[in-house]
Amino acid sequence: MAKPTVGWGPRLQTKWLLLFLLAVFSVSTGILLVFRSVFEPPCDVRSDRVQPLAPSRIGASMESPLGFMKSKLVLMVSHELSLSGGPLLLMELAFLLRGVGARVVWITNQKPTETSEVVRSLERKMFERGVQVFAAKGQEAVDTALKADLVVLNTAVAGKWLDAVLKDDVPRVLPKVLWWIHEMRGHYFKVEYVKHLPFVAGAMIDSHTTAVYWKNRTRERLGIEMPHTYVVHLGNSKELMKVAEDNVARTVLREHVRESLGVRQEDLLFAIINSVSRGKGQDLFLQAFHESLQMMHDQKLQVPSIHAVVVGSDMNAQTKFENELRDFVSRKGIQDRVHFVDKTLTVAPYLAAIDVLIQNSQARGECFGRITIEAMAFQLPVLGTAAGGTTEIVVDGTTGLLHPAGKDGVSPLAKNMVKLATHVEQRLRMGRRGYERVKERFMEEHMASRIALVLKEVLQKSKSLSHS
Repeated sequence: MAKPTVGWGPRLQTKWLLLFLLAVFSVSTGILLVFRSVFEPPCDVRSDRVQPLAPSRIGASMESPLGFMKSKLVLMVSHELSLSGGPLLLMELAFLLRGVGARVVWITNQKPTETSEVVRSLERKMFERGVQVFAAKGQEAVDTALKADLVVLNTAVAGKWLDAVLKDDVPRVLPKVLWWIHEMRGHYFKVEYVKHLPFVAGAMIDSHTTAVYWKNRTRERLGIEMPHTYVVHLGNSKELMKVAEDNVARTVLREHVRESLGVRQEDLLFAIINSVSRGKGQDLFLQAFHESLQMMHDQKLQVPSIHAVVVGSDMNAQTKFENELRDFVSRKGIQDRVHFVDKTLTVAPYLAAIDVLIQNSQARGECFGRITIEAMAFQLPVLGTAAGGTTEIVVDGTTGLLHPAGKDGVSPLAKNMVKLATHVEQRLRMGRRGYERVKERFMEEHMASRIALVLKEVLQKSKSLSHS
């Protein structure tokens, strides 16, 4: 059988756990999301032109450019409340707006019959930050939507809430809707989800690739036009960056995580950090890892012992796919080289412990893939699929190496793993350049002025639509 699942915490001494909890609070895409974003310049996907933005002046003043949102009422509608990327991104925006004095109301359209501990925990966090949580249906939800200055729909699926709850009042609310879309999968392109898209004030999408995909797909498949669309690249929180830039903290975390995994400090760790599912490509990663071991053996390469780490395991779910992964490891006899780690709320320890991040999302790839920029903050090179938002983050040959999605990508990924294992200076140089790219493009200080421009434009447009 594969090595037993390892979780963060049990083997960490209390004093270091306290140090860690004081140092960082992070949650990242798929499994974990940091509660901060960096927003790229708005992009009109109708013309495919990026609208220029004035340079950020965050450092010159402590006053937030989001201050104009003070006292405004914002309704946020999420299709679910979970630890997945979409809901956590919306919570992040809610906390940013609360920070400047906006009134924020949250609605979860689809709740499990029995409220889970995750839902209770996230709702409690919102309560502590002053975000009100209302039921998805009922007059209170309708009244709030009608009174709100801005309504943010999160994900395409949230569109079902409009007709189900607002009914005849839908036309009155659409002019003040900002629709934040994260999906890349074809099954979200359903008329019942997105038929109102052309009539909202604006759409916000996490990458240019996804924005173009939505523009083309909605026109060709559904016969509708996208509204004015803003491309929103995400970014790293100050909390995560503090840990990433603290050599002492990183060393402590690296030592303890590696000890918990049973690997040596000199071993090389290639890790994939995503919820375990076929779309995230853990199976193809493990195939590539096994192939890389064979290549190193056949070529008699002198390299440190290499290991694969799969963070995001969930044996409680007993999924067929997870069982397939563990069976593959067992069949190939690489149990001592592969480590499965439970889903976790903390990403920083594993980023501090590994040497290379694998971003292996399949098909059209990740819409953005926040774990990618988090890894780059820790000066880790990224081996990613040449698909989706990853192509807008990773500079091939400079901050990492890209490979094709699907089975065609297995051997190229294996070769790239061998390349980084055998070329230490290249690996370290890519990590440094990735960190520099994060500092230039994906930092929190870039965020406030850019999101302010988006919200100002949407609010202005919603006013004009309301009076037209």
